[in-house]
Amino acid sequence: MTDVIPEQLSDLLERPLLGHLATTRPDGSPQVNPMWFLWDGTHLRFTHTSRRAKFRNVRHEPRVAMSVVDPDHPSRYLEVRGTVESVDDDPTGAFYVALAQRYSRPPNPPADAPDRVVLVVRPESISFQDRR
Repeated sequence: MTDVIPEQLSDLLERPLLGHLATTRPDGSPQVNPMWFLWDGTHLRFTHTSRRAKFRNVRHEPRVAMSVVDPDHPSRYLEVRGTVESVDDDPTGAFYVALAQRYSRPPNPPADAPDRVVLVVRPESISFQDRR
């Protein structure tokens, strides 16, 4: 596990919770959407398509932030700030399917599979609150 994420908060990344991924539009304004994600102990990975605004935002400005809230203790949260290190093609939607299973959804490839990509984010800093 990366040194950036405190052990006592790692469950927020390991559980199938929605993350709110913030990007910056070319005009400098923010865009935030709830997203499925996977934490592999080093990187956050998100499924997306190459045809949406968030993808264009990341191409323009690769610095992002993601927050996740503990639904059992809403005052407990983690914000991870980092950089999109790579955008990997996922033309079969295999990563989307893996995330669908993680989030207890039917493991069917999406209709937009040919346009699917995986956004790979390297965490650089965090902020958090851990009140239970």
